[in-house]
Amino acid sequence: MPATLEQMTATSLSSAGPVVPFAHVGEPGTIRVLLVEDDQIYRDSLSNELSKHGFAVHGFADGASLLRALDSAIDADIIILDWGLPKTLGIDLLPQLRRHGVTLPVVFLSGRTMPANESLAFDRGAIDFIDKARGVEVLVRRLRRVVKASNRTEQLQTDRSMICGNLLLRPDVSRAYWKDTDLDLTLGENNIVHLLVSNVGKYITYRAVYDRLRHEGFIAGDGPDGYRANVRSAIKRIRNKFRALDPTFDEIENYAGFGYCWKKPD
Repeated sequence: MPATLEQMTATSLSSAGPVVPFAHVGEPGTIRVLLVEDDQIYRDSLSNELSKHGFAVHGFADGASLLRALDSAIDADIIILDWGLPKTLGIDLLPQLRRHGVTLPVVFLSGRTMPANESLAFDRGAIDFIDKARGVEVLVRRLRRVVKASNRTEQLQTDRSMICGNLLLRPDVSRAYWKDTDLDLTLGENNIVHLLVSNVGKYITYRAVYDRLRHEGFIAGDGPDGYRANVRSAIKRIRNKFRALDPTFDEIENYAGFGYCWKKPD
């Protein structure tokens, strides 16, 4: 029988320092957070502040403690990773989580926001990147928006496979296969492909694509349309993964200045 949260707190997670356990998890609308932060004072303080806003928080001091907890089938809605974790940096922990089959949205917290780090986080599949200096109120709003968008995506998906020409989508496990080979798409990339294929033959706007990649209304880049550069980069990465398996791949079409379309199979 899997260990309970209380048992994990007393045993395998004892080295992680004080843990703020999930509270009131049965209350409707409670967002369950896994927080990985090595600074115990900040971790406890943030956990308490989030709890005051109705979140149920379970804290960990490092990635190893989180992975052990996930092996015990712990449930959550979102993961917050500190960028500068000891031993395994947060950015290196993210692909480990994906290899463990964890598809939860991941948000990074950083004490030093740098554009290069933010871009790298998004490239690895993070949903958001937030400067700690922005404060709890901003973090709370961003977390709620991410979870809301994630829940909406899950509602649109079913446990049935989707086939479009040589493409097989498995929404239940967020995997995509081209000619029976796993494309190893990130969660965000998989969401974009799912959106395009669900509207095969129709052009989807840059904004709609970016809403699926991040969350609705997320602002990024330079200027009100700065997100378009992020969308173009994401589509380029997706195309490259397909072309690594099939150099003739040309299923994603672009309408300059408007958006993208997945071509109807012949």
